[in-house]
Amino acid sequence: MGLKGFVEGGIASIVAGCATHPLDLIKVRMQLQGETHVPNPNLQSLRPGLAFHTTSLSAPGSIHVPPPPLPTAAAKVGPIAVGVRIVQQEGVSALFSGVSATILRQTLYSTTRMGLYDILKKKWSDPISGNITLVQKIAAGLIAGAVGAAVGNPADVAMVRMQADGRLPQAQRRNYKSVVDAISRMARQEGVPSLWRGSGLTINRAMLVTASQLASYDQIKEMILEKGVMRDGLGTHVTASFAAGFVAAVASNPVDVIKTRVMNMKVEPGAEPPYSGALDCALKTVRAEGPLALYKGFVPTISRQGPFTVVLFVTLEQVRKLLKDF
Repeated sequence: MGLKGFVEGGIASIVAGCATHPLDLIKVRMQLQGETHVPNPNLQSLRPGLAFHTTSLSAPGSIHVPPPPLPTAAAKVGPIAVGVRIVQQEGVSALFSGVSATILRQTLYSTTRMGLYDILKKKWSDPISGNITLVQKIAAGLIAGAVGAAVGNPADVAMVRMQADGRLPQAQRRNYKSVVDAISRMARQEGVPSLWRGSGLTINRAMLVTASQLASYDQIKEMILEKGVMRDGLGTHVTASFAAGFVAAVASNPVDVIKTRVMNMKVEPGAEPPYSGALDCALKTVRAEGPLALYKGFVPTISRQGPFTVVLFVTLEQVRKLLKDF
């Protein structure tokens, strides 16, 4: 019975992760906007069709007017513009950069958290009514999220780096071939501990996401069924899962921004790292960009978290039906 929960959760998580990967990539790129230590190549933030040509202003007798300064990395760009820019500069396939890491991450992290949450929920439920309190659901989510994040952190680091690689100048890109190549090169070049860089943030985020996402889905679904608003079907699953996705996005976005920046930072041998830790990253981010910087990428986060949670739970409910007799 316990293994079944891991299988069901793993299948649903992999499907949801692959389906929403482009939105996750856009979210990561937006969360990295504004980092002052990241080099800004000349046309990195400008579409080629909008580049200014100075030769037309250099005719004899004309007054030379310098072109406007190019946008810097700190310029705010919306999710649609970020997505369009990725396609224009890197190709459509770039929207799936790091998808192999997403699959591995979902296999390790989400399979563990979903299965463990299911076990704890069944263990703590009332033996007669089968009910479990909201506090117990949240506690189960916190524990399951922490364990899952610890297991899946290497894949999480690889995924963030592979998704962020395209925004770096060509000479500075890591060019990982796959998630296996990313993890092996990190371990070889930066040491095995680098695979757990930002693990504290990953665990904190995973605890928040799992507790808010899984607990709120179960709670909202139960309320809908108890009040007779809808029957137990697709409409109930979509409504409860989208609401759970919104709750999870609000709770986790600040930690997610800091996690993304800490994991993506490039540490040169003998040089001081851009951030000494999570707190240092948070303070530098707020000082340089303001408190709202902690909610950078919130639109793509909710745009991704909503569909991800919907696909996750709808798929999970269908997989449960298929494996009901096993």
